[in-house]
Amino acid sequence: MFKGKKIIIGITGSIAAYKIPILIRSLIKEGAEVKVVATKNALEFVTKVTLETLSQNKVYCEVFDTNNDYSTEHISIAEWGDLFLVAPASANIIGKFANGIADDALSTLLLAFDKKVVIAPAMNTKMFENFSVNKNIEFLKDHGIHFISPSSGSLACGTVGEGRMEEPEKIKEIIFVYINKPCDLLDKRVLITAGPTQENIDPVRFISNHSSGLMGFELARECVERGAKVTLITGPVNLKMSLPDIQRINVVSSVEMRSACLEHFEKNDITIMAAAVADYMAEKVSPKKIKKNSDKFSVKLVKTPDILSELGKIKRKDQLLVGFALETDEGIEQAKLKLKNKNLDFIVLNSMKDPGAGFKVKTNKISIISKDLSLVTFALKPKSEVAADIINEIVVSLKNKI
Repeated sequence: MFKGKKIIIGITGSIAAYKIPILIRSLIKEGAEVKVVATKNALEFVTKVTLETLSQNKVYCEVFDTNNDYSTEHISIAEWGDLFLVAPASANIIGKFANGIADDALSTLLLAFDKKVVIAPAMNTKMFENFSVNKNIEFLKDHGIHFISPSSGSLACGTVGEGRMEEPEKIKEIIFVYINKPCDLLDKRVLITAGPTQENIDPVRFISNHSSGLMGFELARECVERGAKVTLITGPVNLKMSLPDIQRINVVSSVEMRSACLEHFEKNDITIMAAAVADYMAEKVSPKKIKKNSDKFSVKLVKTPDILSELGKIKRKDQLLVGFALETDEGIEQAKLKLKNKNLDFIVLNSMKDPGAGFKVKTNKISIISKDLSLVTFALKPKSEVAADIINEIVVSLKNKI
């Protein structure tokens, strides 16, 4: 699995460090070369002798050490590695990395490493949910750092909650996919819509939905990591994306989203319409705030532009168009109708009835229905992994177009 791959593992001071020798042994068995960099606190949980014996390499734990092979170990090891895994990653090392602090061997090496970085956090639930830790994690994600979300379970402190580092076998599976991610969208241009739209009623109120935009943003990230140039048209969301090769266009209403899509559609090879565009808007928008003068109030609504249908009508044979369907009832039948009526290459269906799927969650459970009406259903996964499943289907569809 990992033959010829060079992996750096950074270990911090967490009880979860006891799992890392198991991971190192498994990676070596699969053909990987492993070098370990550890903080002083990490060596309180797992010994240097154990790590060096299993990795068959010296452990780097001091910036200035007479036993180092080079005087600039943080540069030589950084150049050597293909992927840098920090596991377990404490709140401390996440904070250092996010803020450019280099005051020990691990943090110094992280700043010198310019390839793929994967972080597997491990900490108490309250620490993991702390606003500053969340800010640092989101900042690093915005700049292309991949996170392996911790699971919920019994923690070393005796509490139960989120913050437990993922198991070694699962970490191995994730980094295998990440390190071997193909550049199968190289030279492709991808248009992605994300988030909700807001349809004004008056200067104060609007019609919208609960979409966070996360699914569309994860799709954009996945496309860039696989070589594409992305135009991301997003409604109002609290998400950031600072990756190169992403042009972000912010819109508010369905009319603005339609205008941006029509402007950019023609020059893109692939279009993924993941946005949750409002279905209705006010026929007339009041120029002034509507006063609460009576017990009842009504607004006449009209349909918003059907952007997906418009794009389906002007789609070229060499273009791929993907739609989304979020349903509560008769999901498969409704998705098939949408697939046919809007001239899509395939449609991604998810149901509000599936626990952990839909709006404002980090996971999703999807089914993909292709043009021949074949259906593939996937398990509940983090939206980053769901994005990979969708892009894999796009790659297959592109090959079938040739």
